[in-house]
Amino acid sequence: MNAEILAVGSELLLGQITNTNARFISNQLSELGINVYYHTVVGDNAKRLENAISVAETRADLIIFSGGLGPTKDDLTKETIARHLGVSLEFDDIALTYIEQFFAQRGRPMTDNNRKQALILAGSEVLANHHGMAPGMILTKDERTYILLPGPPKELEPMFQFEAKPKLSVMLNTGGVIASHVMRFYGIGEAELEVRVQDILDSQTNPTVAPLASDGEVTLRVTAKTETEQEAQQLIAAKVAEIQALVGDYQYGSDDDSLASKTVEMLLDNKLTIAAAESLTAGLFQSELAEIPGVGDALVGGVVTYTEGAKIKQLGISKELLDTHGIVSSECAAAMASTVRKKFGTDIGIGLTGAAGPTAHDHQPVGTVWIGIAIGDEEPITYLLHLSGMRNTNRLRTVKFTCHYLMQLLEERGFTKRY
Repeated sequence: MNAEILAVGSELLLGQITNTNARFISNQLSELGINVYYHTVVGDNAKRLENAISVAETRADLIIFSGGLGPTKDDLTKETIARHLGVSLEFDDIALTYIEQFFAQRGRPMTDNNRKQALILAGSEVLANHHGMAPGMILTKDERTYILLPGPPKELEPMFQFEAKPKLSVMLNTGGVIASHVMRFYGIGEAELEVRVQDILDSQTNPTVAPLASDGEVTLRVTAKTETEQEAQQLIAAKVAEIQALVGDYQYGSDDDSLASKTVEMLLDNKLTIAAAESLTAGLFQSELAEIPGVGDALVGGVVTYTEGAKIKQLGISKELLDTHGIVSSECAAAMASTVRKKFGTDIGIGLTGAAGPTAHDHQPVGTVWIGIAIGDEEPITYLLHLSGMRNTNRLRTVKFTCHYLMQLLEERGFTKRY
């Protein structure tokens, strides 16, 4: 089955919002073994939308629409599709009752245009919307399947995952199973990783291996198609072991893991505490860790010491050290890591200093970053980065590299890590 994703909304073309829905749907379809060859975006214009549908029908047997199911005049997706396919629109009683109850419970009047959201294509199967009003729908006509989804990601994502995806699985089911496993890597570029596993990529049959790069990270999705779940997992496990033998040193996690979540997991598993002194990242390292549930048992606290004065006053770093070596230096990062660890009485201290951009800092070019990591009473270890991105990209990459290096150091010292 080949798919095309057709996003509807002038706000997408104007750059007012990012089309994250297409990325999410493509990711979900890849797990089912469905190929996505085209992403199309069209504005709120019925004629252009119908032209886009006609083009999509020449190259896909599954067309997934996102957006245009709301109550306003520019929400014209289902009306246009109905006219194009020659089917009528009818009210779905369950959806209409839900919408009426929504307004009644809030004591708000329900306008006529809100009833429009309960209209569905005649003959379609309804996809329940548990996070909004407009239901989705799936219709197969002339050996082609059309899926209509609402635009807001908080509605689209659960609807696709729990309503549409299982139905697609049934449509595809030939008595077999499709299973996927994502391997996540950091500290290695997409090109280098691909070179190292090139023989695997060239010879792949079942399982298949697909690389993807995003935000400085690289992933490999391993997908197997077999008769049973057990067989699929066995094939995946064998291929994963083969890949790990080549690039396992760079793997930090799997599936929905993030560098922050794996760092917190490793800290909790080993009952380690951590504190951070941050300059260029201004608390971003602690913020990323704080998004992970349970981090309170590991993250004790930290300070943002953005200026030289703050480093001297809050951390007690000597002015002589800063005058001699500079703020953006190995010595400063090490001192920040060591002093914050002692200040908060933790097992680990982190010190981050650098020139995020867009201008040089402390006579150091943009992208120069020093990471300091102090573990127990050991001498702090420092890492130099030369980043080449926008200001906030450099800040985020600093945080990711810090997690990456910290996990490596802990693993070298015999602390346990889960994959």
